Amino acid sequence: MVVFRGLHARPAALLLGLACAALAQATPSDPYPSTYKAAAVAPVLIQGGTVLTGTGERLENTDILLKDGVIAAIGPNLAAPEGAQIVDARGRTVTPGIIDIHSHLGVYPSPAVSSLQDGNEATAPVTANVWAEHSIWPVDPGFQTALEGGVTSLEILPGSANLIGGRGVVVKNVSAPTYQAMKFPGAPQGLKMACGENPKRVYGGHNQAPSTRMGNVAGYRAQWIEAKSYLQDQKDYEAKIRAGGKAAEDAKPPKQDLRLDTLAGALRGDIPVQMHCYRADEMATMIDMSKEFGFHIAAFHHASEAYKIANRLAENGICAAMWADWWGFKMESFDGIQENIAMVDAAPNGCAIVHSDSEEGIQRLNQEAAKAMARGNAVGFPITPERAMRWISLNPARALGIADRTGSIETGKMADVVIWNRDPFSVYALTEAVYIDGVLQFDRAHPTSTPRSDFLLGQPALRGDAP
Repeated sequence: MVVFRGLHARPAALLLGLACAALAQATPSDPYPSTYKAAAVAPVLIQGGTVLTGTGERLENTDILLKDGVIAAIGPNLAAPEGAQIVDARGRTVTPGIIDIHSHLGVYPSPAVSSLQDGNEATAPVTANVWAEHSIWPVDPGFQTALEGGVTSLEILPGSANLIGGRGVVVKNVSAPTYQAMKFPGAPQGLKMACGENPKRVYGGHNQAPSTRMGNVAGYRAQWIEAKSYLQDQKDYEAKIRAGGKAAEDAKPPKQDLRLDTLAGALRGDIPVQMHCYRADEMATMIDMSKEFGFHIAAFHHASEAYKIANRLAENGICAAMWADWWGFKMESFDGIQENIAMVDAAPNGCAIVHSDSEEGIQRLNQEAAKAMARGNAVGFPITPERAMRWISLNPARALGIADRTGSIETGKMADVVIWNRDPFSVYALTEAVYIDGVLQFDRAHPTSTPRSDFLLGQPALRGDAP
């Protein structure tokens, strides 16, 4: 048990400023901003734990000071600030909070009834205009069970029915009545795309394109061509304003298009692409397409055949978010192997991630990482716990564009920290305490202090505490 103690005739520059203001108003970067704000709490000094930093380091008998929402200090025998709460972590392991790069919590919540299934806008092959955050049900009980599994941040994505499914959102795993109050401040949105079987199955069955993999690729390319034209129209408008004179007076901003706003954002590099893709040949095609049009794929998700092109992924700065051992449930996953994660990790500068895509699997991402670590070790890839920790912390943070703020235990980063009763890669490991921005969000010793989903209030049978 953890022990707690204690914007006509105006200068061209002015016209350009107004033009930029007009464009910003037409295409706001975030009209639904985060309202998340961590509570102000006393400092917390975690003493004497074994620390897996998420950077590949192990620190024995080390203290961590959480103060003002960040990791203020790391080292042996740290002094406790006045009023600090002291946590005895001797004999325990301390890690960064787990980050799940691929979740559908809130958009496919529990209970799984049709009225709550809001993850796939399966009405057209391309729905880049939709944002997953507008489907999130914040009281999904799955958020709390994920918290108990040590998950402090997660990316919630649209489903994979469409070629381009829309924008995903990164949230902090905190209890809140609105999704904006969970939304990770300043985190980039992600663009969900899907290759392979899903889009052609969903639409081809209704005699609609795409019905083949070549139809998939033609569909993507048509969208990117249109998006490049849209982006060029914006640039031409700005150039007219800069030129001044009659051209500036007559210039009109392009008409806003929500679908093309999203795609243009990806072309500008503001919205990283998160792509559902299993087969190595299709991943290679998508890498070529990204170079054709100039967008970046942050990660291939599921990526059952990532091991076949691990070096190519690494050379292009692309992560692979994978399961430890899911395979064979459809043809495109048939060549999945248990050594996949280890082989991606072993490539020079390889970026392996363990993800869930599951309301159940998100509760034990540490154990999924442990399975992959064990299988890698068994076939000659030496993987230590401190190295495997990156798969569920710093690497997903990197692919989400938030690694400068979270994903590892380093001074100045968000105080997202988990205390485990033992090595987190043990099948017997349990979280004892979970901090988000230095605020204790889960305390196994005092379960009644953990916020419960509004949906479960008054339903003891669903809470599991019925007489």
